[in-house]
Amino acid sequence: IIMVNLHFKSSVLALFAAVASSLAAAETPLRVIFVNQSPDKAVELFWENHKLAKDHPDRRRLEATIPPRGGWHKSETFLGHEFSYDVEGQRHYVTPPPGNVHSEQFLMLAGSTDGYRVRCEVSVNSQQYMDYLDILVKPYWAPRAASRFLELVRNGYYDGVAFNRVVPNFLTQFGIAKDFLTRTRERELTLWDDFPKGVKFEPGTMSFAGSGHDSRTTEIFIVMPGATQQQLDKFGENTWETPFAVIEGDVEKSALKKIYSGYGDMPSYGRGPDSNRIYDVDGYTRYLPKNFPKLDYIDRCYVVNEVGDFSEGEF
Repeated sequence: IIMVNLHFKSSVLALFAAVASSLAAAETPLRVIFVNQSPDKAVELFWENHKLAKDHPDRRRLEATIPPRGGWHKSETFLGHEFSYDVEGQRHYVTPPPGNVHSEQFLMLAGSTDGYRVRCEVSVNSQQYMDYLDILVKPYWAPRAASRFLELVRNGYYDGVAFNRVVPNFLTQFGIAKDFLTRTRERELTLWDDFPKGVKFEPGTMSFAGSGHDSRTTEIFIVMPGATQQQLDKFGENTWETPFAVIEGDVEKSALKKIYSGYGDMPSYGRGPDSNRIYDVDGYTRYLPKNFPKLDYIDRCYVVNEVGDFSEGEF
């Protein structure tokens, strides 16, 4: 009898603990930033109230209409609440997971899309020819990074940018703007880290570079073909290294392998361009052209569906 009573008491205590935990979660405040990166369609975000009957007029309430191309809405909600939105006639439901140390979560409302396509037209073989990199931005891998990259592309930030760190079998890095005032301003706008989704680095994977927790700004690296498995496993060990996009197609045959790499890695690993010097006022007017005249550059980047129609094979 004593054992039965003890078991009963334990079950009751466990039940109370579960209820208390559920109530605590329901009362946990959470700020959620919802972003719409669609090139041309607004998204209606709805608040789902499961306490009401399914046919109740207030069970699904419109919270916001979010415009395309980086439009966003901030919702002051609580942990465990469900939202919904419609994309191309299909309703999607989302329950935001726990936030970061700032009690904030960042979500992209992208439906079931495989990603957003960006093309960067680039010089190759030391500015002898023009080629391009086709990039697929993945909305759910690292939504903060993906949204920031798309924002910078739309603003023309990467137009004229140098591939300042190109190391075969390792990485290619870029992201310091050609205009002094622009690069000075944007490097002060740091991006909070994304939650890792377990996406492994492979050749062609893209990630923001950084120097510490919540340190990402505008610089990006692409994993080069030929990177060893040991090196691939090292990518992502830092909290700011989170994949957000990939180079589409055969990376081995892409423009990535044609970008000039003769200067080697940055100091103190090599004799290539010093990022700190590029940020100086004469970074693009004197430092790079005088000391590294063979570098290749991005001519322009753009979101494909926002500049006109492309026939199959053009992208």
